[in-house]
Amino acid sequence: MPSPTPAPPRDRADTPWRSEGAPPPKKKMPGGWRGLVLTALIVFLVTNLVLSFFNDGDEPTISYTEFSKQVASGNVSKIYSKGDAIQGELKAAEPVPGGAKGDYKKFVTQRPAFADDDLWANLTKQNVNVTASPVVVQRSFLANLLISLAPMLLLVLLWVLIARRMGSAMGGGLGGLGRKGPPRPVELEAGAPRTTFDDVAGIDEVEGELNDVVDFLKNPEEYRRMGARMPGGVLLAGLPGTGKTLLARAVAGEAGVPFFSASASEFIEMIVGVGASRVRELFAEARKVAPSIIFIDEIDTIGRVRGGGAGLGGHDEREQTLNQILTEMDGFSGSEGVVVLAATNRADVLDPALTRPGRFDRTVMVSPPDKSGREAILRIHTREIPLAAGVDLAQVARTTPGMTGAELANLANEAALLAVKRKQQTVTQADLSDALEKVQLGAERPLVMPQEERRRTAYHESGHALLGMLQPGADPVRKITIVPRGRALGVTLSTPEADRYAYTEEYLRGRIIGALGGMAAEHVVYDVITTGSENDLEQVTSLVRGMVGRWGMSERIGRLTAIPSDAQSPYGLSAAPATLDAVDHEMRRIVDECYVEACRLLREHRPKLDALAEALLANETLDEPAAYAAAGIVRTAK
Repeated sequence: MPSPTPAPPRDRADTPWRSEGAPPPKKKMPGGWRGLVLTALIVFLVTNLVLSFFNDGDEPTISYTEFSKQVASGNVSKIYSKGDAIQGELKAAEPVPGGAKGDYKKFVTQRPAFADDDLWANLTKQNVNVTASPVVVQRSFLANLLISLAPMLLLVLLWVLIARRMGSAMGGGLGGLGRKGPPRPVELEAGAPRTTFDDVAGIDEVEGELNDVVDFLKNPEEYRRMGARMPGGVLLAGLPGTGKTLLARAVAGEAGVPFFSASASEFIEMIVGVGASRVRELFAEARKVAPSIIFIDEIDTIGRVRGGGAGLGGHDEREQTLNQILTEMDGFSGSEGVVVLAATNRADVLDPALTRPGRFDRTVMVSPPDKSGREAILRIHTREIPLAAGVDLAQVARTTPGMTGAELANLANEAALLAVKRKQQTVTQADLSDALEKVQLGAERPLVMPQEERRRTAYHESGHALLGMLQPGADPVRKITIVPRGRALGVTLSTPEADRYAYTEEYLRGRIIGALGGMAAEHVVYDVITTGSENDLEQVTSLVRGMVGRWGMSERIGRLTAIPSDAQSPYGLSAAPATLDAVDHEMRRIVDECYVEACRLLREHRPKLDALAEALLANETLDEPAAYAAAGIVRTAK
C-alpha cells in the first residue's frame, strides 16, 4: 500500500536518492538564478564606481587660445611645461569650453610651434608659478593595465560563477563526473512525522520478518554479544502496489534511523561510470549517519543477470553500477551499519550474486492482503475521510478480493471525489460501491445504442450471468449492467465470497464456460457472432493456456511446464515444436468442450435467459438480489 505521506523532494538532479531522519545539513547561502543576476548587477555597479573614481584624474584639454585668455585675465595660478605640452591649474574654476557640461580647474593644452607671443613675459607679469613637477599626475602603467583589464576580469568571474551553478545543477560537469565531493542529501523538515508499522496493514507476516531488522538496529549490542551479524540486505518481492516501499520506510521509522531511498533507474546514465559513482556517494552518505537504511526500488532495472545478451552492447553502464552495489554490500567498503532494502516485481531475473547470503540475506514475499487485511487497509486510508454512519468497510473488503493496498487507497480516494461531486458532507456506502464499479469496470460512457444492439448486449451479459449462476462452485454474480463502461458495451461483475489461493480444474472450466456465455448467448438467440466477445476470448485464452501449458491439467501434455509464466524464453522456444503443437491442440479441445457445454446450458434454461435479458432492458443495471430474482434462481452459499 502506498505511503500516506509523500517522499521528500530532491534538491539536485545528480543525487538520485531521497532521505529522511538524517541530521540536518548546514545552511547554504541563498542562491538561484535571481541571486546570480543580483550578484552580477552589484559587481557591475561597483566596477563602474571604481572606474569613475580613477577617471577623476582625466583633465580636459583646452585650446591654446583659451589658455592665453586665462593668462591675460590673471586666472592661472601655476603651470608645468614639457616641450610644447603645457599643464596648468586655474585660480577659479571656469566652464569647460565647447559647450560640455561642468567646470574645470586643472587643464592640459598644446603650444603651437608657430606661436610668437611673449608667453614668459605674460606669465611673469601675472605672477604665475612655473613648477618643476607635473601639475596633473598621470596614472602608472600598472593602474592603467588593471583598469583596462577590469571588464575582462568581470566577465571571467561571472563565467566561473555560472559554471559552478550549472555544475551543481547538472552534476558537476559532464554527466556528473569530476565532482569535488558528494553533496548532502535532502532532509525532511524538522519534526516531520516518520512512517511506522502503525501506517502498515494487511501484511502482518511480512512485518514479523522485518521486525528482526528493526530490533537489530535498535539493539545491536545484544546481537553482537551472541555473535550474530546485521543482515546485509532484505529483498522485498511482490506485485506492484502491495506496499514494498511503505514497508521499507516503516522499518526505518520504527528503528529511528536515517532512511535513503532511490529508484534503480535513476543511477543509470549514458556515460559509463556515472551510476557506479552515484552508488559510492549514496553509500558514503549512509555510512556517515550509520546505522541507516538504503532502499533501492525496482532493483531489477540494474540487477538483472549479467552476460545475457552482452553481444548486443549497451550493458557496460548497468553492469558497472551492479558491480559497485555488490562491492558496497560485500563489506569491503566498510558499509557496516548500513542495511540495504530493495524491492522488485521480478525476483526471478535478478543476478545470483545479489541474492546470495551476505548480500541480500533474505527474500520477503509481499502478497496482496486477505479480507481482514483489506479491511484494515481501508480503515487506514479512510482516517482522514468523513464516513457516514452506515458505511460497512468489512462488506467493501469482501467484494475486493485480490486488490492491493495501492488499489484500495485509490478506491477510498475515488469515493471521496464522488462525495464532493455530489455535494455531500460524508462518504456513504453508495459512494464506495460506485467508486468500486468505476475502478473495476471503468467510467460510464454516454453512448446511445440502437435498440437492436442494446437487446443483443442484454442477451450477451445475461449469458455471462446465467452461466455464472448455474455453474457449481462459480463466483456469485454481483452486478449486471448494459450501461457502456470503458471499452465495454456491458459488464457482468462476479467476485468470490472468500479469497482463493488455489484453483481446481473444475473451477477453471467453469470460469471458461462463464466467459464464453456471452458469445454462446448470441449464438443461441441470434445465430451470429459479434466483435463484443474480444475481451472474453482473451480471458479464455489466458486461462486455458495456463491449464495446459503450466498447471498440468491435460493428460496429453502431462505434468510439465511447456510454457513459462511470462510466455518468453531466453533460448527462443520453451519446448519442442511437437510439444507446442500438442499444447495448441489441447487448448482448442478444452475451449470447444466448454463452448458446447455453454450452448447446451443456455438452450436448456432459455426462459431464464429471456427473463434476465428483459429485466436488464427494463432496468439497465441489476444488483445481486435483483439479478438472481429475475433469473428465478435461488442464491445459495458457494
